[in-house]
Amino acid sequence: MAVFAYRGRSGAGVVAGEIEANDRLAAVAQLRAKGVVATSIQERKAKAAAAAKKIGGKVKDRDLAIYTRQFSTMVDAGLPIAQCLSILAEQSEAKGLRDVTQQIARDVEGGATLADSFRKYPRTFDALFTNMLQVGESGGVLDVVLQRLSGYIEKAAALKSKVKGAMVYPVTIIGVAVLVIIFMMIFVIPTFAGIFTNMGAELPLPTQIVLWLSDFTRKFVILIVAGIFAMIWGLKWYYARDQGRMVVDTFMLKVPVIGMLIRKVAVARFTRTLGTLISSGVPILEGLLITARSSGNWVVEQGVMQARAVVTAGGTLAEPLRTTPVFPPMVVHMISVGENTGALDKMLNKIADFYDDEVDVAVTALTSLLEPMMIVFLGVVVGGIVVAMYMPIFKMVTLIK
Repeated sequence: MAVFAYRGRSGAGVVAGEIEANDRLAAVAQLRAKGVVATSIQERKAKAAAAAKKIGGKVKDRDLAIYTRQFSTMVDAGLPIAQCLSILAEQSEAKGLRDVTQQIARDVEGGATLADSFRKYPRTFDALFTNMLQVGESGGVLDVVLQRLSGYIEKAAALKSKVKGAMVYPVTIIGVAVLVIIFMMIFVIPTFAGIFTNMGAELPLPTQIVLWLSDFTRKFVILIVAGIFAMIWGLKWYYARDQGRMVVDTFMLKVPVIGMLIRKVAVARFTRTLGTLISSGVPILEGLLITARSSGNWVVEQGVMQARAVVTAGGTLAEPLRTTPVFPPMVVHMISVGENTGALDKMLNKIADFYDDEVDVAVTALTSLLEPMMIVFLGVVVGGIVVAMYMPIFKMVTLIK
């Protein structure tokens, strides 16, 4: 698609900005659908358009939440949008946000709409962010929408932090255990091997196995490390494919304890995202599309897209969700009640609050389960190596007596 710079007239007066379209006629048609009569339209160079999209990048949820909260406060105080953006560009701690905001401020000062200006930087501001900006801008409730958006980002970041926190402990323990085992295999076990060789006695089978593993590790340690990195890269490559996402996400939902945690996180994210979008005035079909793409799980994404197709055909949202393996009956029933009473956004936010607490409980249960498992793992592996090394010594002491 090409990028066209335009100037024109709308109900708000003279406007200017950029729009993506297949050709010039399509750009004119899109502008007309938005109520803009184009007076000038020019295709931008592909390199310039690509360069605009490369500015900025992914920013931390915390930085984005603070940025949005400050934006909301300034808009609520009555400051002009261009001035708000200039202030944000000066005081933002994240360099990516500063660079992007400076460009957005220039576009807005040139007459472009706020949503279109933010939409140029999809690596920094996702579809949920820009769609809510568009609704707030067109409805004259930008401060309210920004406040909801910052609250959503903060709660989404807190949810992500809980899950990451649950994974830090086991990953750290396993990493340390692997390093300790490799150290023992390369530096400690060979010392025992020399002693046992001088003894000349027949070694027990466990000792022979450990000595063989030590010898193998010393000879092929570089290949072992390379193999681990290759396996990680291969898993990432496989997961990047649709087939890989389907297989991995379906499998993870079936894993005991972890699968339950993933379900609760998926429900909390789905209800929080869709509830925030609907309460801000985003049409439900657009909201479902954004929610599906930001779900982070293939099974949830497919279930939401199927629900969207049913809603498009005139059906309810609750009914297709009932058939997915992720949404519990209570959630489906509450969504149905919300649809029937006309308070779907409030019901979705209530479900999200409830499942945020459920994620806390699930994370605590997972941590409590993993702690003894890690202790047993370390005891069996490290203790097994130590016992195997001392078995010949015990045998020799017995023979001396």
